Formats: sequence, structure tokens, C-alpha cells
Amino acid sequence: MKIVLIRTNAPSLQLVPPLGIGYISAYLNKHGIETVLIDGLRDKINNKKILDIVLKENPDAVGITCLTAVYNEVVDMSHLIKQHNFICIIGGVHSTFLPYQTLVDSKADFVICGEGEKSFYELAKNNFINNGIKGVYNLDNLKNESQKIEFSEPLLDLDEVPFPSWDKLLPHKYVGKPAGLIYKKTPIGYIMTSRGCPSNCTFCASPYFYKKNVRFRNVENVIEEMLELRDRYGIREIKFIDDNLVLRKSRVIKLCELIIKNKINMPWACTSGLKAICVDEDIVRAFKEAGCYNFNIGIESANSQILDNIKKQETIDHITNAINLADKYKIICGGFFIFDLPGETKETIKESIDFAIKSKLTLATFNILDILPGSKLYTDINWKFNRYDLKYSYSQPRYLFGKLTAKEIEKAQKQALLRFYLRPRIMFKLLPYMKLEPIKYFFKRLLKIV
Repeated sequence: MKIVLIRTNAPSLQLVPPLGIGYISAYLNKHGIETVLIDGLRDKINNKKILDIVLKENPDAVGITCLTAVYNEVVDMSHLIKQHNFICIIGGVHSTFLPYQTLVDSKADFVICGEGEKSFYELAKNNFINNGIKGVYNLDNLKNESQKIEFSEPLLDLDEVPFPSWDKLLPHKYVGKPAGLIYKKTPIGYIMTSRGCPSNCTFCASPYFYKKNVRFRNVENVIEEMLELRDRYGIREIKFIDDNLVLRKSRVIKLCELIIKNKINMPWACTSGLKAICVDEDIVRAFKEAGCYNFNIGIESANSQILDNIKKQETIDHITNAINLADKYKIICGGFFIFDLPGETKETIKESIDFAIKSKLTLATFNILDILPGSKLYTDINWKFNRYDLKYSYSQPRYLFGKLTAKEIEKAQKQALLRFYLRPRIMFKLLPYMKLEPIKYFFKRLLKIV
């Protein structure tokens, strides 16, 4: 049996390997099923060229990963696949929370809700007949969007899952748009050491996708993957992309100790937003000793009431402490802010911008809130997903929670970028990291090209 797994091409600010289909590929391979991975984003190919590869491979089925921002490209890809009578399966965060609409729009045979390894394998083993496989839906067993959904059975022991199919993903080819605004060396390898997040942030779908079921890989398993990426694929830097790498203090300190013991000798960073309340001096010191040069904090807002509104479960003091610790140990610290959160006003936006400028942050990202299917905000405001309104995701207001207009919020985003980055102190600190792609990214955000 052969299965083709696809990530479609769409405008993106970063180029990171699609670990989701990488893990599914590895799990299927482990159980004797051949897979072919096609990354349209990495290879800069459109859906018609992807289809040409599919036709050449002539698989038994095709799987497509789907995030909200690329929904239209996924729907188009599915239509092309079905025109040639291949079985089509769509999985990912978006289709998990809007499975019925995904089936109707895409004409796909199945959607998989939740983590896909087990259910995809069960479906393939059953010759693509869905006789009650948990988390698998088609239009025979899903009649409307309000029907209650069961998620696929998650993998409880992550060490049972092979590393992503790096032999098919070709990690050394992911160059040009690395995650984060800075990097030291290329090629870069991306590693996820855990799945899930226990937080309750209302703007995020992750807690609901994983149902707060947090699982961790053994640190020895992580070290083994780092060594494989370095020695087999020539990777020269690692970026960890967990929802929160520092959730367990003893574990992350042990990871740092093993990085040193095994002489990994690569710079590394945490590109996702660490939860500031989990960051203490022991962790930051261990980070520095093990080669970490950058970590980011999910700040969202510098206004305490807004943090309460979005159930952030940490304070400005926690955030300031994490930033100051990074500065103490000479680690570049970045902050993620979101404009247009519930309770946002001109004053709270100014509060966030002023905080970013007065703090010891070296990097700052000022996004505009997007209402994501699966997030609590999506449910609270009874938001209706519009597939024709995705072009300016995260840089154009979707829903106005207060008295600010869309133009005022977009103007504030530009002002924040200019005020933060056009300062000698910041430009001097970033000078060693100045590469073409991050500079292009900055001006694209400033000029609203992306």
C-alpha cells in the first residue's frame, strides 16, 4: 500500500517542516505502509504540479494537512485529487473543529479529528472503510456541523512514535524563511519534544485540540533526534517548537545537561512563546550553558485586565521577570503581542507598545487577533468561519471587541513595528543576526504585503 501525504503551497512568513505529516508518515512506515511526502511550500509548487506528482506515484490514498490559513488551497487540492478518483483524507487543526464543512467544501472522502497517527493507520489497515474508527468521519456518519465529534485516540507514549520521516522531509532543504526573526546557522532542524498545553488562553486552539492532555518525550529520545539531524542531515542549529518547552523544570534542565554531556555543540532556540510563569533563573542559566541564544515569551498584552480576559494565568511581573533573566544571561528574548483582544482600547494598545519599548526585549511581534476555529473565543462570540476572508490572516481585524476601528488597529500595528525596531539599541543588538529574509519579512509586515 502507498499513501501520499501533502502540504499545499500558500503565502507564508516562515518555512518550517510539516512535522504533523512527518510523524504520520513515520508511524505508517513503522506498520509497513509506504509513504511519499510532498511539501508544496518548500518546493514552491502549486496544486497542479503537486497533482502531477500524485499521478506519477499512483497511490492508494492521499492525505492533506489543513490549517485555517490554507483552507482554500486544501479544498482546491482535494478537488483535483477527487477528479482523478483517489481516496482523499484531510486532517489537521482546522478540519478537526469544522469537519462537516471541510467534507462538504472539499469533497474529500474522510476527515480525521485530532491527532492522526492511530486513526490514519486504522483506516488504511481497514482498506479505507470507516466502520466506526474513532475520530474518522465521512458524510455517512457526519450529518451536520453541530453533531458531537469524538477525537482520534492520541498516542500516550510519544517515545513509541518514530522521529518524523526526515529521509522524506529532507530537513536541510528548509532554508530561507526560518521560524523567528533571527538565526545563527543553517540549515536548521525543528524538534517538538512534547504535545499539548495545559493553559486556558481563549484565543488559542491548542488546549482544545490536545484536550489539555500534555505528553512528553524522554529527553534521551530528544537527544537522539538532535544527533541524527546533526550527523545524518547536516543540521547546524535546532529550534524547539513545543507549545511550552519549560512546562516541567526538572525535565528541561536534564535536557540541557544532556545537550552538554553529548557534545551536541549546536546553537538552539525556542521559537514558540514560553509561558513566562514557568521561566526561572535555574532554567535560563541551564539554557545559556547548553547553547540557547534565543527564547520567546507569549506576552499578548501588557494590560492586566486583558490578560485576565483571555485567561492568560500570569501577570506582567512574571513576564518582566522572564525578560530580565534572558537579558541577565545575554539570551535574545522576543515577545509576542496580539492587538484587538477582548477589552482592547487605544490606551491598552499604547500600554503594550510602551511596555515593549521600555522592556529589555530585543524582538517583538505585533499580530492582530485572528478568530481560530477551536478556540474559546470562536465559540464565545459564535463566530462563523468565512473561507473567502483569509488573505490577511493575523494582519487584518476579524472581529472588533471594542470601540476601535479596523483602520486604527492596523495603524497601531505599523506604529508598533516602527517604534520598536527603529531604535539604535535594537538595531545594534540585531546586527549580528541581520539576514536578508528577516529584513524582507519586517518590511512585508510593515507594508501589509503579507
